[in-house]
Amino acid sequence: MPRELRVLIGAAFCIALGYGLVAPVLPQLAHSFDVGTAAAAVIVSVFALARLVFAPAGGRLVERLGERPVYVAGVTIVGLSSLACAFAADYGQLLLFRGLGGLGSTMFTVSAMGLMIRLAPPRSRGRISSLYAGSFLLGNIAGPVLGGALGGLGLQVPFIVYGIMLILTAAVVLLRLPKRSLPHGADGGAPVVLSLREAFADSAYRAAIGSSFANGWAVLGVRVALVPLFATAALDAGPALAGIALAIFAVGNALILPVAGRLTDTFGRRPLILAGLALAGVATMVLGLVPVVWVFVVASVVAGVGAGLLGPAQQASVADVIGPERGSGRVLAVFQMAMDTGAIAGPVVAGLLVDALSYGWAFGITGAICLVATVPWLLARETLPARR
Repeated sequence: MPRELRVLIGAAFCIALGYGLVAPVLPQLAHSFDVGTAAAAVIVSVFALARLVFAPAGGRLVERLGERPVYVAGVTIVGLSSLACAFAADYGQLLLFRGLGGLGSTMFTVSAMGLMIRLAPPRSRGRISSLYAGSFLLGNIAGPVLGGALGGLGLQVPFIVYGIMLILTAAVVLLRLPKRSLPHGADGGAPVVLSLREAFADSAYRAAIGSSFANGWAVLGVRVALVPLFATAALDAGPALAGIALAIFAVGNALILPVAGRLTDTFGRRPLILAGLALAGVATMVLGLVPVVWVFVVASVVAGVGAGLLGPAQQASVADVIGPERGSGRVLAVFQMAMDTGAIAGPVVAGLLVDALSYGWAFGITGAICLVATVPWLLARETLPARR
């Protein structure tokens, strides 16, 4: 693996670890300004909303300035915003600084995907995507544990640690990822930009937009917002099971990620994406249909396996569409926006379904969205170069 990719994978772990550090204490910090629960929840959602709103501009920045400077700037902005959150004087400042963090987040997310596409060999894109996802997963698992411990020293401490960590990460990437290490365009100059019209003309990219939305809705949205509540309310299992509900999903994810990349580089992107969407969809439906603890555990693990199969193959497919010799800021931004839109809309719609009908309906609709997302992939082309 090229050294530059090892740098990016290590940076991904640090970023995810830091995000996990502040996650447990962020609502508590908002409450410290004497605001209600709804206002504390807004502090969490403003980050994702800022990512979604700024994504198109972030894509244009990548196309104009290049992936490396935008990546470094984005990580630095998130680091500085975290330090600012630690010293916020009131709720309004905290809301503003957290929103600025979302702006920086979309900058480094889009540019990181672009860097991975340009640096990863075509026949290894699945394996490298799985390593990148695995580093995020490990950081997300370890972060909340460390964040809870640091929060005991003061609610501001995790934010200070996160900010310093990200500024150091940006410096390492700046030094260890020289501009000359990035590939040029086909004529040796700056890469030609892939337009959105060209990208949407490709059946694989259109299908990836749909599966990205479904992944955001089910995995990043409903799973985080509803599964812990379901474990407590519907299963009557107490706070212990609610606390490990997300960890159960992560176990399935961690079990499959080491082999998912190799499978997608060997058998193609479409089979892994279809299998991942199907497993995640059916397992999510089962969650609401059979409110029994052991079924809940098994279904959560299976859903994690499905997400682990889907992620690397989906990202590798988008990378195949773009190729290493073309710029792709807006194309990647739209792909990321689809996921963020699902992550924002999913919990809201599913929560309304729970209030109006039941958890069964909420999980059933969520699983159905994953299954519907398989239809475009059944019609899409295989993008793995050896299997075109």
